[in-house]
Amino acid sequence: MAEAAQVRKPSWINYWGWGSGDMLGAGAQAVITGWLFYFFTTFCSLTAVEAGLILGLPRLLEAITCPLIGYISDNLRHTWVGRKIGRRKIFLLITIPLLPSFALIFVTGQTFWYYLAVFIFFELLYTMFLIPWETLAAEMTKDYKEKAKFAGARMIIAQSSAIAASALPAILINLLGGKDSPHTFFIMAAIFGVLFSLVVILVVIFSWERPYTEDEKLIQPQPFNAAAALMIPVNMFRDLFSTLKLRAFRQHLSIYLGGYLSQDIFNTAFPIFVATVLAAGTVFTKNETTTLISGMMTLMYIAQLVSVIVAIQVVIKTGPTLAYRIAISFVIAALILFLAFYFTAPAGFASGLNGINGDLFAAFSQSSLGLIFWLFVPIILAGLGRGTLNFVPWSVYNYLPDIDEAVTGQRREGIFAGVMTLVRKVAQSGAIVVTGWVINQGGYVPQPKDQADLIQQTPEAIHTIVMLLVGGPILVMVLGMIISWRFGLNVKSHGVLVHEVERLRAGETQPESEESRKVVEDLTGFSFENLWGRYKR
Repeated sequence: MAEAAQVRKPSWINYWGWGSGDMLGAGAQAVITGWLFYFFTTFCSLTAVEAGLILGLPRLLEAITCPLIGYISDNLRHTWVGRKIGRRKIFLLITIPLLPSFALIFVTGQTFWYYLAVFIFFELLYTMFLIPWETLAAEMTKDYKEKAKFAGARMIIAQSSAIAASALPAILINLLGGKDSPHTFFIMAAIFGVLFSLVVILVVIFSWERPYTEDEKLIQPQPFNAAAALMIPVNMFRDLFSTLKLRAFRQHLSIYLGGYLSQDIFNTAFPIFVATVLAAGTVFTKNETTTLISGMMTLMYIAQLVSVIVAIQVVIKTGPTLAYRIAISFVIAALILFLAFYFTAPAGFASGLNGINGDLFAAFSQSSLGLIFWLFVPIILAGLGRGTLNFVPWSVYNYLPDIDEAVTGQRREGIFAGVMTLVRKVAQSGAIVVTGWVINQGGYVPQPKDQADLIQQTPEAIHTIVMLLVGGPILVMVLGMIISWRFGLNVKSHGVLVHEVERLRAGETQPESEESRKVVEDLTGFSFENLWGRYKR
C-alpha cells in the first residue's frame, strides 16, 4: 500500500458515502421500532406480549453475534481475506444480496413463529453490516472535527431515512386508495430492502479501512489455525469485558442507553397513544389512524434532522454532555405536554380531529389553535430532543478507539462497535419486551385484523399506555445524565489524548505535562504509568 495512503484525507464524498450506510443502520430501526409493534397488533392479530417477544428475543441472540463479528473483523487484519478484500468489507459484501428479505417481515396472515424466524434472520444480516460499518469512520481519520463530520453525515442520513420510514405508509395509502393497509407496509419494506442493498454498495465504494503501517506489511498473512479458532469465544469475551475498564466508555454507555432506550419506549408506545388518546372520541378507521401517526412521526423526524444539524456544531465546540442535557430537556417538555393532554382532554379537539380525516396538515384549515398546538408542538419538541440524543452517542464512539489505544496500544474499533451494539440490542430487547408486557398487563386488546374500525380500549389500558409513554423515557434519560455528569471528552481533551498517544507510541513513558496527565487519566481511568499495555488484565 502506498505511503500516501497513510495520510489519506476524507472529502465530502467519503463523509456522505460512508454516512449513507445509516439508511440501513437507522432506517431499518425506524421502520421496526416505529411501525412493527403497531403492525403486529393491528393487522396480524398478535397480542402485545407476542409482538414484544418477536421484537425482543432476537436481540438476546446478539449477545453472541455482536461481539463475535466485532472480534472476528478486528482479527482478520493479517489474514488473506483481510489483505485482499478487507476485514470489514467482507461482511458488507455478504449482506448486499440478502437485505431485500426485509420485506418478508411485513407479510400478513402468518404465525408467531414465522415472524420470529424472519425477524431473527434479518437481525443477523443487520448486525453483519452494522458492526463492521461503524468501525470505518474511526479507521478513516483521527482528527476530532473530521470524526464529528462523519458522525454528522450519518445522522443526517439517519434522520432522512426515518422521515421516509414515517411518511411512506401515508403516501402509499393515498396512492393505493387506502384499501389495503397491510399491503402498504409490505411495499414500504420492499422499497427499503432494495435501498439497503444500494447503500451498502456505496459504503463499500467510498470508504476505506485503516492503512497498513510498514511494520504491519512485513507480517505474513496467518493461515487457518484450529486451536486459535477454538479460543475465539474466550478471547472475545476477555476483550469484551476489557472495554468496560475505560472510564470514558462506561460514561458513554450511560449517555447511549439513556438516549436510545427512551426512544425505544417512546416508539413502541406512541402509535398506540395516538390511536387511543389523541384519536379518542373520533370515528377514525385504521387507515386514517395510520395516516395521522405517519404524519406526526414524519414531523418528528424532520425536527430530528434540524436538531442533528445544530448538534454537530454544539458537540464540536463544547463536547457531548451539554448537548445531551439540552436534548433531554426538550424531550421531557414534550412528554409533559402529552401528559397534560391526557389529563385535560381539551374541549373540541376530537371534533376538530374528525374534520381532518387523519391528514395532519389539514389541521391548519380548521382555524383551531388548540388542535394545531396539540398536534404540532409536543411532537416537534420531542423531535428536537431526539435528534441530538441520536447524534451524541455515535459522535462519541468515533473517539473511543483513540482512548482505548492509549491503554492497550491496540486499535480495536471492531470490539467497541460490537460491545456498543451488544449493549444496545440487549437493553433494547429488555425495553421492548417489558413495554409490550406492561401494555398487555394494562388490558390493551389487539385490533382484529379484518375489522376496519378501531375498537375502544378500557380506561385502565389507556392510563397504562400514557404512564409508560411519559414515565419510561424520563426515567432512563435522567439516569443517563446523572451517570455521565463528569464526562470529560471534548475537542481540547481529545487533542491532548491523541498527542500523548503519539508520544507513547514513540516510547515515552511520562506525560508531557501534569495537565496532560490529568486529561488522559480522567478519560482512561488508568494511571499514566499503566498505559500502553503496561496494566495487568
